[in-house]
Amino acid sequence: MPARVVVAVGTKKGLFVFAGNSSARRLELRGPFFPGMPLNTTLIDRRSKTPKVIAVPSSPWFGTTIQVSKDLGKKFKPTKSAPAFAADDGRTLKNVWSLAPGGGTSEFLCGVEPAALFRSGDGGDTWEKVPGITDHAHARQWNPGNGGLCLHTILRHGGALHLGISTGGHYASRDGAKTFAPENAGIGAAFQPNKYPEFGQCVHKIAAHPDHPERLYMQNHGGFPEDPTLGVLRSDDGGKSWKTIAKGLPSDFGFPIVVHPHKPETVYVVPLEAATRTCPGGRPAVWRSENAGDKWQKLTDGLPKKDAWFTVLRDGLDIDDGRRPSIWFGTTTGQLWRGRDGGESFECVASALPPIHCVKAAVV
Repeated sequence: MPARVVVAVGTKKGLFVFAGNSSARRLELRGPFFPGMPLNTTLIDRRSKTPKVIAVPSSPWFGTTIQVSKDLGKKFKPTKSAPAFAADDGRTLKNVWSLAPGGGTSEFLCGVEPAALFRSGDGGDTWEKVPGITDHAHARQWNPGNGGLCLHTILRHGGALHLGISTGGHYASRDGAKTFAPENAGIGAAFQPNKYPEFGQCVHKIAAHPDHPERLYMQNHGGFPEDPTLGVLRSDDGGKSWKTIAKGLPSDFGFPIVVHPHKPETVYVVPLEAATRTCPGGRPAVWRSENAGDKWQKLTDGLPKKDAWFTVLRDGLDIDDGRRPSIWFGTTTGQLWRGRDGGESFECVASALPPIHCVKAAVV
């Protein structure tokens, strides 16, 4: 039976799901679901025999819900509740920015705005805060980035739980999420008086491969001409310290970063002009390194050659885990692109969606 690929695309105005044979030229479009409602995150959960597509529409008018599909995006059903701050907390949930599997088959972790972490042990029906980070001594000192004060990365890796917060920085727990510590050595924040503070960095995304428990990759807020090494980073000690791998890129500013599912040394970024958050020179490209960031290759086959001024947001880039995986990215101008064979050749899958916030792809 041919492998099937599912791509969940969260946009400014609803969720779209593409599904079909992974080698097919065209995929079936399902949706839009939750029309008019923005989605910053989705999840394709394959921990059980029945894969699930999970969507989190967060509407300023209708609130936030956790929506689950057990038929790969044909229909959705809400869980009994969504994360929420206690009435006496002083904070009010604005958006959900990340949803990740927890330790068990029915456990989820959810990162929200203002930056906080919630946990569900029953498939999303009930939620509780994770006090180690939600009530951290630094929490009330974090400041919003341009996209808000968001906990956008949740990464279980190397026996630790890694979090990315804009603008809080990288925090890690090594005791089962009881306590969290800022681990930002080498991560710069040129917009602060102290360029290398203990915390307060505008981390954009963190990624890793399970075969390298001590290695992590990061797209940080770079783009400062006086120091073009702040943006694309690698850690070789489990996140305790970081070093630049930006040499050879046209810009160290960008939002997403992903790792190839079968090649732990292969990593992808989408550099942008820092001033405009658009493709450098109007010529879009995905950049790939096959040696952990020591050298970079520009991937452009099939992409527009000029006059393309879009942005790819922090969760707008993903790679499926097929035998010959495709890389997928969505743009703020509503195009969904597929790069077959790890980005060797790109094709436009959809050309007129609403602005795309997130893309998640998996072979099921």
